[in-house]
Amino acid sequence: MIFAREAGAAVVLVTLTLSLQCAGMAALISFAKPSLAPDDLRLGLIRSALLMVRLMTAFIVLHISEILLWAAFYRWLCFPLWESAFYFSASSYATVGYGDIVLPQMWRTLGPVESIIGVLMCGLSASFLFAIVSRLVDRDARVSDPPASGNARRQPWNQDSPINLAVVKRELLKTEGQLRGDVYGLPLRRQ
Repeated sequence: MIFAREAGAAVVLVTLTLSLQCAGMAALISFAKPSLAPDDLRLGLIRSALLMVRLMTAFIVLHISEILLWAAFYRWLCFPLWESAFYFSASSYATVGYGDIVLPQMWRTLGPVESIIGVLMCGLSASFLFAIVSRLVDRDARVSDPPASGNARRQPWNQDSPINLAVVKRELLKTEGQLRGDVYGLPLRRQ
């Protein structure tokens, strides 16, 4: 009976934590989407840094909210003080687990469950931030690469230009003639 009670509480807490994380990430995606629209404007160093600071702050608030969710449960059924409940929840969520405060025997499997869910939620947040940074770096690289200038010699095999077989043939013949002349040391003859 005790295990069923613990398992039921764990299922409810995990479901609420996942719902909170998903809702928070959806809100952050909608917040960040206009800044990351695929246009040719780059944000610049300061605006990119501010975007990352805002997103990291939002993730910290989101994780504290999830810790408070678990702490509320611990306060309700396990600990007499909010400070103890929050401390235990934060140390379990962050997988520190000092062991100076422990759950009552009846609820002790919730600590490892919170640790597992904390690792997964932090991993989701880190992957989201990594995706944003990758997007910003790719965008910056794409915008800062200068287009080929009109003075630069265009190669017939350039991806930006349509393939002109006559130009390719002429370039190949020129290269072949140069190689033949270089190899044999003879002047080129037209055939």
